[in-house]
Amino acid sequence: MTEQDVKTLLAKLPVLKAEIGKIIVGQESVLDEVLVALLAGGHALLEGVPGLAKTLLVRTLASATDLPFRRIQFTPDLMPTDILGTEVLEEDHGTGHRSFKFNQGPIFASLVLADEINRTPPKTQAALLEAMQEGHVTYAGQEHALPKPFFLLATQNPIEQSGTYPLPEAQLDRFLLYVRIGYPTEQEEMAVLSGTTGGTRAEVKPILGGEDIRQLQQLVRQVSLSPELLSFVNRLVRATRPATSTVKFIQDYGRWGAGPRAGQALILCAKARALLQGRFAATLDDIKALAPPVLRHRVLLNFNAEAENLTPDDAVRELLKAVAV
Repeated sequence: MTEQDVKTLLAKLPVLKAEIGKIIVGQESVLDEVLVALLAGGHALLEGVPGLAKTLLVRTLASATDLPFRRIQFTPDLMPTDILGTEVLEEDHGTGHRSFKFNQGPIFASLVLADEINRTPPKTQAALLEAMQEGHVTYAGQEHALPKPFFLLATQNPIEQSGTYPLPEAQLDRFLLYVRIGYPTEQEEMAVLSGTTGGTRAEVKPILGGEDIRQLQQLVRQVSLSPELLSFVNRLVRATRPATSTVKFIQDYGRWGAGPRAGQALILCAKARALLQGRFAATLDDIKALAPPVLRHRVLLNFNAEAENLTPDDAVRELLKAVAV
């Protein structure tokens, strides 16, 4: 890529955010985190109460990126083959020869929405693990490559736990970011009410294509990060582990810390955030801004923390205060 190609590509990112903003009012930090996950080549888990436009956000992103999009509604009776696909027996009418053909499931799309992922049993949840980590699906001993880019966004409802199956820690770790969506402000909610109950609806135009996203994902890895910040990320992640941590909060309330994948995720996300803002060097602010969504699902607290209503976000705040820059 030439310098002009890079400039042209980066100029599309603000336009992409503005295009999504035609439909999604507010939620700027949520949108930034979703785009960071996309540029970093990972996947994101969105958590929020019903009615906060989680599904609408993903649909709008699909329209603005011109990527093949599929939505999977997770239910208790969903089977792995409903996601991955299945083999069917076909007969050649000319020769009478019969053979099995693999019919691809909805996972074979560039942008996949796994809606209410915690509504389906672990057997079906686990069907996503290989796809998320390796970028392919194995069926009957044959590997079937997923399209590139491949971006999975899962949603879950945090308040209704009856009949749900919480994701195991091993699968949570496959999500690059754990994004929490809060209620809009009063002004934002007024804009939502006035904009969605009238007769007109904004139209979203595609800004980025699949090749653009692949090039941006390559550019993310070329963003620079100083050795000092690399050391800070390393010490921050290591401080989450109760057995070796010097942070009192973790010593008192930590049950399990983050692994090396957390450090990789934090560095890539910091670089992606820098690129999203038009910079070619990640800063301390990038790391601090993305530490909560990177670490909140990788730091497990003990029963004492639950008794005192402490959350992993509290742990991340204490870590950022305690670990020297």
